[in-house]
Amino acid sequence: MLTINDLFEIKALDGLKIVAGEKGVNNVISLVNIMENPDAFDWLSPNELLLSTGYIFKDNEALQNRIIKELAEINCSGLVIKMKRYFDTLPQNMIDQANKYGLPLIELPIEYTLSNVISIINEKASGRYDLLNRKTLDMHNILFRIALEGGGIERISSMISETVNNPILILDQDWKLLHYTEHVENRVPLAYCFNLVKNRTAFRKEFTDSIPINISEINKPIKRIYSLEDLEIKCRILPVAVANSIYGYIVVWETVSDLLEFDYIVLEQASTIMALERIRAKEIEDVKLKIRQEFFDDLLTGKITSSDTIHTLCEFHGLNSNYRYYCIVINIDSPELEQYKDMVTRKYKLENTTRKCVNIVYEQASETQGEITCFHRNNRMIILIGQNEKRTPITINEAKAFANLVYKSLEDQINNTTFLVGIGRQYKTIESLHKSFSEANESIRLMQKFGDKGGISHFEDHTVYHFLDSNIKDMELEDFFIKRLGKIFEHDKLHGTGYLITLENYFMNNLNISETAKTMFLHRNTLIYRIEKIKEILNTDLKNSEELLQIQLALKIFRLLNKNL
Repeated sequence: MLTINDLFEIKALDGLKIVAGEKGVNNVISLVNIMENPDAFDWLSPNELLLSTGYIFKDNEALQNRIIKELAEINCSGLVIKMKRYFDTLPQNMIDQANKYGLPLIELPIEYTLSNVISIINEKASGRYDLLNRKTLDMHNILFRIALEGGGIERISSMISETVNNPILILDQDWKLLHYTEHVENRVPLAYCFNLVKNRTAFRKEFTDSIPINISEINKPIKRIYSLEDLEIKCRILPVAVANSIYGYIVVWETVSDLLEFDYIVLEQASTIMALERIRAKEIEDVKLKIRQEFFDDLLTGKITSSDTIHTLCEFHGLNSNYRYYCIVINIDSPELEQYKDMVTRKYKLENTTRKCVNIVYEQASETQGEITCFHRNNRMIILIGQNEKRTPITINEAKAFANLVYKSLEDQINNTTFLVGIGRQYKTIESLHKSFSEANESIRLMQKFGDKGGISHFEDHTVYHFLDSNIKDMELEDFFIKRLGKIFEHDKLHGTGYLITLENYFMNNLNISETAKTMFLHRNTLIYRIEKIKEILNTDLKNSEELLQIQLALKIFRLLNKNL
């Protein structure tokens, strides 16, 4: 085992001089590396001895201090600086920092090349690897046996915690908690810092955002500081990844013991075993999900006709067949996905977005009277709300209020994405759920036809539109519109007026002049003038009930055929 102290006994390196950090002379050296990049801290390992000419920090006192602090926190062995290139003497601030953190700071005479120094030290250090390799192989066998016996992440987490002598958190690829192992000597209990609920996000967003996007390429634990009140806790984070696909993270809560070289090797081995475990669990979950998806697809399309079959399958998949259910469908449109030409990448990004949307829905679940079941299909989310038959049915306004709450949450948390929310009616039996699903989709179809850029609609908001659009051909609808409001349409096109929109608002406000003027932000006299012009063009007084009905129908048709017209 080679230590910093042993360096001064190597005759081939005569002239080495330690100028600060003597408290770390017994630090073990496992690897020698050159540091000429100030952003390389995430790539360093404990017990590394770093060599440098000092070029990167020669004129930057803040960076000099940061380098000493970071190397000490990573548990590097020490820092060797080649003299007479950029430093005649080492800065006092670096000496003070090295003494403060106990990091050996060593001067290297100018006549030595860094590559030659690496060769000499590695030759001396090579003898210690036999013992380390044996320990590593033993640990690999233990972890592999746990995986073979189906011990799962619980036993793996416990083994890691026991070996590295620190608390452990295991998280999925979205930073949701899968498992944790506390340590009896932990001075900052995990329960004090986190809401330790499985499948809920543990760390704050600002912490996870600090993790490099390419962490799976780094392939070793990186250090981050978790701040809470006046505490700063050192964390070591290692991705659970295979072929750059991240399946989760192992986080070491480094409050009990500083990690040593062997601990890092254990973590890397555990990461591989954990990745296999996560892949196996995902495959099982995918099979369950596929069966569940097929059930919901059949239920929502009305393919299951047997009441007994529906009741049996509902119980198996978490629905209560005795509840009244209604359906909300949310269409997710994210133009950003179009930038991904690769279909696999686009599907992966959409999957992430829809999964986040489902989580947001469940976060709002307590705001409704019913029990929420939410899942996604491609770019659509389906929300089923089940309600005990003994309770008063949820009203349309209550359904809209819940949908609006979900809609606002989605808009606040998912950027650059448009949401169309369609709501079906509530039915007394689950056998009729497919009708509610069809109605919710029909509401979305009409909103898309109207060119809506987001919003909410209940099936009953569009009753007339459903009737017109489903039962009458476009040519007949257009002919009816031209006969009733064609003159107004042509006048607007010719003179740039907005009489059709004025007429539409007039009817929406129940032919009330004051309310219509307020809605359109017009002076009352201006609106009266417009209404008189409309009467003149149409040659009507807008009082005959039959005429009013036909005009209202024509306005509905205008909305349906707007793009075609």
